[in-house]
Amino acid sequence: MKHKLSFLLLVGLFCTLIVPSKSLATSWAYPFVVWDGYIYIVNDEYVTEIDKEIGKVMRYSDMYEQPGNFSNVYEKGTKYYSIKDVSTDEAIAVEDGSGKYKKAIREKKYTFGNEDPSEDKSSDMAATLLILSAITIFLIIFVLKKIKR
Repeated sequence: MKHKLSFLLLVGLFCTLIVPSKSLATSWAYPFVVWDGYIYIVNDEYVTEIDKEIGKVMRYSDMYEQPGNFSNVYEKGTKYYSIKDVSTDEAIAVEDGSGKYKKAIREKKYTFGNEDPSEDKSSDMAATLLILSAITIFLIIFVLKKIKR
């Protein structure tokens, strides 16, 4: 019985390491939207002087970068607005779903994908998972051999 419990614990560990989970998701440093090729960091400041609608979230993901007008917080369809007397090069307003508008400050140019191949995070994660899988399989085989003796 003790050996079966050890085996089940190792299989559980193996499954935990292999099955992708939210912990493998991208860890965003801040809430943002992407508009017109730039990242705008959304802060807690509300804006009341709204001008014109200028765009909307086309893709949402809290796990992966996406092309185009994208957000890690706001759902697809969330609208962007210009702010009266403020250049969109400086800030925009983002509808927050409650009839209010949060200010989003332009941070930097958004480059979807990896321009530098040394920053390929997905291949790093796959290599890490492969190594962890191999170690787990080795441990399972080792324990099973010990159990048989």
